[in-house]
Amino acid sequence: MTSTTDATPDVRTPGLAGAAQNGPRDITRQSLAIARRNLLQLRGDPGQLLDSVVMPMVFTLIFLYVFGGAIWGDRPGDYRQFLLPGIMVQTLMFASRSTGYMLAVDFTNGVMDRFRSMPISRVAVLAGRIVADMSKLLMGQVVMLAFAVAIGFRVETNFLFAVAAVLLTLLYGTALAWVSAFIGLSMRSPNTVQSVGFLWMIPFQFGSSMLVPTSTMPGWLRAFAEANPTTLVTDACRNLLGGGAIAEPVLGTALWSVGLMCLAVPLAVSRYRRR
Repeated sequence: MTSTTDATPDVRTPGLAGAAQNGPRDITRQSLAIARRNLLQLRGDPGQLLDSVVMPMVFTLIFLYVFGGAIWGDRPGDYRQFLLPGIMVQTLMFASRSTGYMLAVDFTNGVMDRFRSMPISRVAVLAGRIVADMSKLLMGQVVMLAFAVAIGFRVETNFLFAVAAVLLTLLYGTALAWVSAFIGLSMRSPNTVQSVGFLWMIPFQFGSSMLVPTSTMPGWLRAFAEANPTTLVTDACRNLLGGGAIAEPVLGTALWSVGLMCLAVPLAVSRYRRR
């Protein structure tokens, strides 16, 4: 005789069983499929590109032409050459912040309930969102570099170094996106996610060499800024595009990025499973 427990179906069992059987190739395929689904949403809502494409250009014009004289003063060199690599890093901040917000939105509109009922990996759901957001970041960085050249910025190294600078921002952006994913899965309201996502990034953005030299900061803030991974990735991009020592900032950026992902990825996946 079949027991009542055996006869009662669990609508989430197929998804969990299927997820357990997924190998690396399946997870990759599923992640790309979900990323494609997320990118197709841009057709109906192109405003999602504002953060990664339009806002960096707006901030460039503001800091260059409104604050540039006050910030740079009589220093030798062109503020453009200092500022534009910092704006590339600010672009990745904008792009990574949207990861948590969009995950929270997917929870509120029921998309995550459908994903949970499918035989797909839990990691693939989160990775697909991050792949889509990093694709938007890549688009934003290419547009940003073209815009920078149009207003007078010059790449003083070579094409390969410029590509390396963009790839480095994608690596650090991916790490921050996983942190953002954890925040998005920990908060119930998309508006709260957006506010918290903005607040936690403030010290990492402005307590760095992104917009001003650390030498102009008071001692206590300068110590924080020089230990800030955002300073490392900014200095790495600045030197890759303008010339200078690259080994230390590039290695530091890679280590910070991998370290953040080693911490944030299992936390985000665990939080997704429990929510």
